[in-house]
This record gives sequence, C-alpha cells and structure tokens, in this order.
Amino acid sequence: MELILPLDQMTVEEKLRALERIWEDLCRSEADLPSPPWHRDVMEAREMRVRQGSEPFTDWEAAKRRIREASA
Repeated sequence: MELILPLDQMTVEEKLRALERIWEDLCRSEADLPSPPWHRDVMEAREMRVRQGSEPFTDWEAAKRRIREASA
C-alpha cells in the first residue's frame, strides 16, 4: 500500500500530529519493533548524563508543546 501525504501543503503542526498518530500505532505492537544493540548503549549513556546533571532532560509532552509553540 502506498500512502501519499501532501507534505508540501501540510503545516508543521499537521506533520507532527501525523507522526504522533503513526508512533501511537507502532507502539501498540512494541514487540514487533526490535531495537538495535547500539541503541541500548546510547540510551544508557544518555541516562547516566541526565542523572549526573551534565545533560538536560525534557519530558516528551513538554517537548512537543514547545515544538508546537515555536511553529505557531
């Protein structure tokens, strides 16, 4: 199935909402989405830096809000 979206006609907010809907759907079958081995290493390193306070952390909902506000 080929899905064609009018990306050049969509606003940033519409594109983000489309991505969110796709991500929500993918998350329903998480077991079908294997994570590559390097991903765990990257995530553990980032988590350690957040715990040490050397890397800032932003909650996903807050990050989405900030992205939407910046594109408005």
